[in-house]
Amino acid sequence: MAAPILGAALGAAAAYRAAQGLGEAASTAAGAAGGFGDALSRAVRGAIQTGHQADASATAALTGTGSVTDVVLAISRAELALQTATTVRDRVVTAYQDVMRMPI
Repeated sequence: MAAPILGAALGAAAAYRAAQGLGEAASTAAGAAGGFGDALSRAVRGAIQTGHQADASATAALTGTGSVTDVVLAISRAELALQTATTVRDRVVTAYQDVMRMPI
């Protein structure tokens, strides 16, 4: 039961890395450098940083120093990161509920 859950979580983390453009090399480095907790921690930090970059791009556009294209790209990346984080959260909650329903 734990193997499919872990596989789903790792798949979600790989999708997040692919969405962030980190590619296969980062995936291999994450697997070799630490466990799932480290990979998840890095993914969350990346999502937060993406949100901050979107805020900075929007602020730059409002002050007249940034372009609308940069704002749209930054917001799209932030939206994708948020959707990925939400998907991972939902899968973790589902996994927890599956474990709690297991007969002892």
